[in-house]
Amino acid sequence: MNKPEIATQHGTTWSRRDWLKMAALGAAALALPGRSSGAPAAGRIPIALQLYSIRKECGQNFDQALEAAAKMGLDGVEFAGYYKYGQDAAGLRKRLDDLGLKAAATHIGLGTMTGDNLKRTIDFHKTIGCKFLIVPGDGAFANPERSKGLAETFNQVAAALKPEGLYCGYHNHTDEFAQHEGKTYWDLFAERTSPEVVLQQDVGWSTNAGQDPVALIRRYPGRTKSTHFKPEVKKGEAGKEPIIGKDSVNWQGIITACYEVGGTEWFTVEQEWYPQGVAPIEASQRSVLGLKAILKDMGK
Repeated sequence: MNKPEIATQHGTTWSRRDWLKMAALGAAALALPGRSSGAPAAGRIPIALQLYSIRKECGQNFDQALEAAAKMGLDGVEFAGYYKYGQDAAGLRKRLDDLGLKAAATHIGLGTMTGDNLKRTIDFHKTIGCKFLIVPGDGAFANPERSKGLAETFNQVAAALKPEGLYCGYHNHTDEFAQHEGKTYWDLFAERTSPEVVLQQDVGWSTNAGQDPVALIRRYPGRTKSTHFKPEVKKGEAGKEPIIGKDSVNWQGIITACYEVGGTEWFTVEQEWYPQGVAPIEASQRSVLGLKAILKDMGK
């Protein structure tokens, strides 16, 4: 995902046609496993949507965007800004509860988890029931002089969050796989941080960077507690589109690794690219349905 966008609530621009499409897709979701209707089945990894996928809709009317996510048959949502709920954790928790959604994770800056900000961050996220506090990028990560210090800061934050039942973590793009001293910065960060620091791999970006997402999950058992399922089309691959199941990502291998060694608690769909002429909400729903179809085929 790109840097989170914070916006204020405005009037909706969704048309009746948009809602009819959502209703039809939602009906299709009911026929697949993973429908949000209370707690997920025992042993099943629940599915969330990173709300950056529908960022424009979130900025227009956040409550309505949350409702659209619920209609996709999701178990939860991952945040990239709280819009009108930035100072109203209790109100946001009620909204999620009313919609049958869980707070899968959030994308926030590292500064919100240090110094005087830490207690406020802990209180807010415990109220909304959000366990995973993920940093979606930091300029120090792939910096030769600053990367080690950044890892040490994550270790300190993880130690402070552990008694509260919370985790911090980091989300990759492609720069994290640059080489330094014979290793990628991603590997260096993993080696320098404690097992409590979540490695939230964005499998779309790692695929884009020429990495093997399956190998990355298996290399660090138990640390892929939250992961981003972003569709990605490799350059030169004809007949593909950025929808889960129609793209270039090795979904079965990734899902198997998440179940076997990842310690994965959430599959989070992120739709950053949209097929031509397809609205963000509909593209996101198609990827959710694509993921559920793959899981059904795998017996998950």
